[in-house]
Order: sequence, then C-alpha cells, then structure tokens
Amino acid sequence: MSHFQMGPHTHSISMELFRDNRSKVIGELQRAHVLSTETKPMIVLQGGDNISHYDTDVDYVFRQESYFTYLFGVTEPGCYGTVEVKSGRCTLYVPRLPEEYAVWMGSLLGLEDFKKKYDVDAVFYVDEIQQRIADNEPSVLLVLTGPNTDSGNVAKPAYFKGIEKFAVDTDSLFPVIAECRVIKSPAEIEVLRYVARVSSEAHKEVMKAMRPGMHEYQAEAEFLRYSYAVGGCRHVSYTCICGAGTNSAILHYGHAGSPNDCAIREGDMCLFDMGANYGGYAADITCSFPANGKFTEDQKLIYNAVLAARDAVCATAREGVSWVDMHLLANRVMLEEMRKGQLLQGDVNEMMEAGLNAIFQPHGLGHFLGLDVHDVGGYLPHCPQRATKAGINRLRTARTLKAGMYLTIEPGCYFIQPLLDKAYADPELCKFLVKENLNRFHNFGGVRIEDDVLITKTGIENFTLVPRTVEEIEAWMAK
Repeated sequence: MSHFQMGPHTHSISMELFRDNRSKVIGELQRAHVLSTETKPMIVLQGGDNISHYDTDVDYVFRQESYFTYLFGVTEPGCYGTVEVKSGRCTLYVPRLPEEYAVWMGSLLGLEDFKKKYDVDAVFYVDEIQQRIADNEPSVLLVLTGPNTDSGNVAKPAYFKGIEKFAVDTDSLFPVIAECRVIKSPAEIEVLRYVARVSSEAHKEVMKAMRPGMHEYQAEAEFLRYSYAVGGCRHVSYTCICGAGTNSAILHYGHAGSPNDCAIREGDMCLFDMGANYGGYAADITCSFPANGKFTEDQKLIYNAVLAARDAVCATAREGVSWVDMHLLANRVMLEEMRKGQLLQGDVNEMMEAGLNAIFQPHGLGHFLGLDVHDVGGYLPHCPQRATKAGINRLRTARTLKAGMYLTIEPGCYFIQPLLDKAYADPELCKFLVKENLNRFHNFGGVRIEDDVLITKTGIENFTLVPRTVEEIEAWMAK
C-alpha cells in the first residue's frame, strides 16, 4: 500500500486512509437514498490549483483543497478525481505537462506512477475527462457546493469543458461528505495525534527559548523551525498568533498589520496560538505563560481561572453532552474564579444571564478540527442552529457531542478595553465589576489555554502534551 511520509522519522499516512474515506462517503450516500438500483451516480471533485503572487511567475506554496485531500490524498495541483458510487471505482485525472517541464521540475510522473502513488483504480489526463466520464455513462454527476459557516465562502463545484452535457446534482454530496468529515476514522486519529504531538513539542521549545527582549516573531520562527525540521510539517494550519503584553488580548493578532513584530518585555504575559499541519491535517494549540518564566500573583489569578474552566470541560465532555452547555460551564467556572479573586462581585448566574461572560471571553469555547483548522460540519442542515445570545452566538457549532468528534477546548480571559468600556457603561453589567481591582489589569492582555481533544463515549482523550499548571510551566521554563 502506498503512503505519504516526509521521512522515516515522521508519520506514515497510508493511502488506505483515503480509500476508507471514499467507502464511508459512498455508504452515507446510499443511506441518504442518493443511490438506487437504476442509477449510476458519480462523484466528481476538482482539486486546487497553483496561485501566483498577483501578476508574477512566483507561486504560493501549494496546499491541496481539503475535500479533495479527504477523498484522494493527492498533493499535486490541477487534478480531478471521480468515484463511481455503485462500484467504488476511483479515477484520478492529472495535468498533461509538456516534456520541457522536466528541465525545471524534475522527472515527470507517468500515469502508472500516479496510479501506484495514490492507489487508485485508473489515471488519465485532465484533457480526457469529458470522454472518460462519458464512457462510464453516469446517470448523474455529484459535485460539491455548499457554504462554509465559518468563512461564509462556498465550496467551488467541479467544472470542466463539456460538463454541461451531463446531468449534474449540486445538492446531495455536500451535506454527506461534510458530515463524514466530522467523525474521524482510526487512521485519521493517528495523524491528528502525530501533528498534535509535534505541535506540542514545538510549543515547549518556544517556552524553553523565551526571554524578555526577544521579538514575537522569533517565537514564531522557533515554532516553525521545530515543526518542519523535526516533524516534517511544511505548513502551519493558520497564521501564527504570538501576542505578548497587551497584544495577547488581540484575538487574531499576527495579521499583516501586526506581524508578530513587537519586542517582548519583562513582566509580559505571552499568548502563543500555533499549530502545525501534516498531510493536510491540522493542530491548533495555545499556550499562555509569563515571558520571564515566573508568574506574578495577578498572572496566576487569571491563568488559574482559565485553567479551572478548561479542567471543568475536560472532566465533563463526552458523547451525548451539549457543546453549548460546555461553553456555558467554562464561562461560569471562570467568572466564579474571578469573583473569588475579587475582580467581580455578585451572583455568577446573574452575571451569565446579563452576558458578562462575553465581555471577558468574546469567542466560543472551541471548534471542530481536522483537515481545516475550523473544520466543517458545525451548522449543517440537520444540526442545531447558531444561537443569538451573546457569547454562545460565537460558537462554531451547537451540536451534541459524539464519539469520534475532534475539537479544541480553548477558554480564555481577556482585558479588551472596548469591551470593558461597554460593560462599565451598562448598568446591568457594571454592578458586577470591581473597578478598583480591575484597573490593575489595564495593560494585562489575555490568557487562553487551548487543547486538541478527541471525544469518546466516556470522556475525552487529550492529544495536547504541554506544561499546563503554573508549577509545570515554571519548572519547564527554568530549564
């Protein structure tokens, strides 16, 4: 069986993983009554293409479209794939490249090479796709289109010259394949376990190297170095967030306007949200710690409040539990810890009802994780719809948990001035705030703790392996 691997020290991904994914999708299409004895539906997916830097001849480093990865595991651009739903027969279509490409790109793979590399039933050139599909006389082509509820973008349906000559179904495939991606197979779980371990070790290397006076981008560079040099992870799953001091309260820090470019000062809290990507599969881990390796009492107060929220969810999450309830549990525990620390006053249930939880944690508890860092399946047609109440309206899913789901658990506490100003101006919120104590946190920033966890029937399995308690962090950074 062929496999993907970046070296003998890295994880081997068998092409059987993608064959099993195809079988799973076929089985679910049958259960959804897309297949009848009289029809011959065929799945048609189009892979990603190279994208140039604007008008130049320099390309971005290619990364395959996720649904195409899910069914075929193909790493090259410009490809198509088909799956005959009745037989399961899989055909790959690859670009017909000019021979002179070999001068610049190295030896070109032939059709048999691709067939062996990806363990498919047949391989043809893209310019043959219309005729080859016609030879199979499919009753309908199932193409992929549907909304991504995180980005608002729509998956691009496959298109090739002549597709209009076939009956095309744009409705049936998307909800089925998206739901299939929600529950991870045993082989997928092992890839996710590997990339979480690599990312965990990379975070630990960053913590060990951290010193006041460094720049945020140097922490990012250390994470990238370890992930690639040791783990074989050429890609990260998203732009690294390396916020120190007040930047740690900027939820999507690290963007082009703030490219992790600030100096890290003595006394700063660091919030580093970084995840490697291997074979298309994502990790997403956040570590928060003091730059000098030693927590102040105020830093301990906020960190331990967030840690208590994480621990409460980790102890409670399992199959059959509502993800909305987990978000509310985390918020309630965190507010209670802040009340004990005399930053808040009053009844925690009343705080929750008033929406104070969304002032200190404006984002959701976590999200599905897999081939995309915010993986698909959060709000499919059969799922609970997004809530409107502050706080839970930011959740990327409102589903009841099932064994085999893979999610992040990432409670946080942030001192974001526009949100605090809003709370101070609101009589329903300001009564809970102990302003003279909260003023100490004006330039604090924020804390987030993010773990990647597998849901089981009886609990969770946490794939994140980093120091988490105050004592563990201080001991590790002292090395």
